Amino acid sequence: MKFTFTCKKVSLNDSIKEYAEKKISKLDRYFREDAKALVTFSVEKGHRCVVEITITSGSTLFRAQEESRDGDMRGAIDAACSTIDRQIRKNKTRLSKRLRQDALVPTVPAEFDVSEETDFEVVRTKHIAAKPMSEDEAILQMNLLDHDFFVYRNMEDVVSIVYRRKNGGYGLLETDGVEED
Repeated sequence: MKFTFTCKKVSLNDSIKEYAEKKISKLDRYFREDAKALVTFSVEKGHRCVVEITITSGSTLFRAQEESRDGDMRGAIDAACSTIDRQIRKNKTRLSKRLRQDALVPTVPAEFDVSEETDFEVVRTKHIAAKPMSEDEAILQMNLLDHDFFVYRNMEDVVSIVYRRKNGGYGLLETDGVEED
């Protein structure tokens, strides 16, 4: 697994990065050789240590963001690794085609005893007319509707999504605009 480390509002010594690499490497058994891990460290509002781990393997993404309120960066790393491990175990049947063949062991230790979701149940379907508008208009519309996201067409007639981020601010998802036949 290839690692990329990013530090926001904090400078870390190499021991924390080595610790993160060691912990995340334990997840390496699930992935093929092409896996990449992006690890972002940040400190927010004093002593809240936040660790975000994004692992990319082929077209599959795993992401976990955990925080430690007592200033313990190692605790946040442990929690984020456990979250990704739990995500993989919870969705092991669906992920079996995308992960290494021998990645998932048939017996699960008791501390990871998570029941797998058998189906994704769609409880409601909505049809929308994604109207052309600017990014600012879409955010305004989302806020007026009190939604967490809003789908629209941007000025280049490409489907886009704006969303409210958990840690504040807004995010923007843009599709490539290429339709497949």
